[in-house]
Amino acid sequence: MEDKRVLIVGGGLEGVRSAVEKAEAGAQVTIVEKFPALGAERIPRDRLIKPDDAFVNPELDKVRNHSNIDILTYSDLKKVTKENGTVKTKILKHSLRVDNTKCNDCKACIKVCPVNMLDDFDEGLGFRTAVDYCNPNTDEYNIYKEDMPVCQRTCPVNLDIRSYVGLIADGKYLDSLAIIRDRLPLPGSIGRVCPHPCETACNRQYPDEPISICFLKRFVADVEIDEKIEPVYETPSKKLSGKIAIIGAGPAGLSCAYDLARLGYDNITIFEALPVPGGYLWVGIPEYRLPKKIIQREVDLIVNMGVEIKYNTRIGQDISFEGLRNDHDAVFIGAGCHQGLKLRVPGEDEYEGKGIVDCVTFLREQALGKQMEVKGKLIVIGGGNAAIDSARVGWRMGFDEVYILYRRTKKEMPANSWEIEAAEHEGVILQYLAAPIEILGKNGMVTGMKCIRMELGEPDASGRRRPVPIEGSEYVIDAETIVPAISQGADLSFLSEGHDFNLSRWNTFEIDEETGATNVPGVFAGGDVVTGPDIAIRAVAAGNRAALGIHEYLRS
Repeated sequence: MEDKRVLIVGGGLEGVRSAVEKAEAGAQVTIVEKFPALGAERIPRDRLIKPDDAFVNPELDKVRNHSNIDILTYSDLKKVTKENGTVKTKILKHSLRVDNTKCNDCKACIKVCPVNMLDDFDEGLGFRTAVDYCNPNTDEYNIYKEDMPVCQRTCPVNLDIRSYVGLIADGKYLDSLAIIRDRLPLPGSIGRVCPHPCETACNRQYPDEPISICFLKRFVADVEIDEKIEPVYETPSKKLSGKIAIIGAGPAGLSCAYDLARLGYDNITIFEALPVPGGYLWVGIPEYRLPKKIIQREVDLIVNMGVEIKYNTRIGQDISFEGLRNDHDAVFIGAGCHQGLKLRVPGEDEYEGKGIVDCVTFLREQALGKQMEVKGKLIVIGGGNAAIDSARVGWRMGFDEVYILYRRTKKEMPANSWEIEAAEHEGVILQYLAAPIEILGKNGMVTGMKCIRMELGEPDASGRRRPVPIEGSEYVIDAETIVPAISQGADLSFLSEGHDFNLSRWNTFEIDEETGATNVPGVFAGGDVVTGPDIAIRAVAAGNRAALGIHEYLRS
């Protein structure tokens, strides 16, 4: 064994025993352990520990003190390759949170630990922190490892938030970005628009305030741009067979393509109806929130992996869906929700395109540089982020006045609170407890809108109090342009009549939640065409899931 280098993955009982055995035979041994400490010490199942019987692996000191053994704790084995008879590995070393050599048993860690979990010692009747007990034989604190931190569990793509935030704290910005890209290929874009459910769950909010998880993601992505670093995403040298079609170059489709390319597929084509990438990220989110150059850069990095994007190609018109299926081994549908829903009030159909335009079309035409007549008053109807975006875009276009009409109060608005505040700060006027009942016009053009005042009644299925019209409270608002922003729907017109897909009552695909597979073999779906209009990070998660589902399907 002399002059041999041995890598042992796992620092448990067997790993420690093997390391000692091979090191004493003359080999140079490296132990890689994913947890912060070697797992050779154990807590008895009854958790009753006395100084005389604390469990300590007798070979643990040999491992720590042996000159032929190197220990890499809190590390992950990321890649293994074989070249000329030699095995090479790539290991990611995480930043340690506790240095046991400097511990003086002050117990401050127990007092400040933000992790609150049910205490298994009393069958979950109480709570405890993650810092558990001090082993009296080694004077080391045991730190209970959660299955997944609450922030990571709340993130739709389960980003390793604790690791990438820790690396930022250590000044290792590019290492942090690498952790993020392991699950998210669009850190600069998502870091600007994500409503960060992870921060809502962050335990740090209880002592003071949540960690700025979303903006930290944006920060490291911008560091790479500022330093003019152009990364190259690695793909396996050995390619896998399989011809894959992806419908939609939005966050779901791009993420699916990214993960499939990293698995080794090199025949991936994205079919995009728009002349630009990014889907709703490009045509639905204004430039002031998400610069187009950020999206383009991140899409280019994915394209450089060997992914092809065919723009201005609408499935169902330029290519039939059945033709696409027949020409590919697997299909992923990530077309998004690009169809604005109607108000369903008198006058809406009569004046469509003559002063009334849905928010999806309104935002898309602005993003693509198409000019529209800008004069007088703009009224946006709705309380979500699309309504706020439409109003703020209209303000920048130059309308004399911009209003948002919402049927509930500010408290019930689903839009992000900071977006609402920004709109008010810019001069957008919000009218609450009002709803449209008729679109008015003259000489073929919109002239205004008849509304009715509302009051809040009992809560509905969403948990918000239901708006109820107040009889006799009708009034008229003059306006030249009206933009309904009440919701969006999926356009599934590309499917042939008599198709076999199982669809929900909301006209979205029903899928296997584990794999993203539809009921039609070889066809997968994810993102807004499954969930309805939702946040971009969940579309990314759907692309991740479908990529693994497609891989399993093609390799089975």
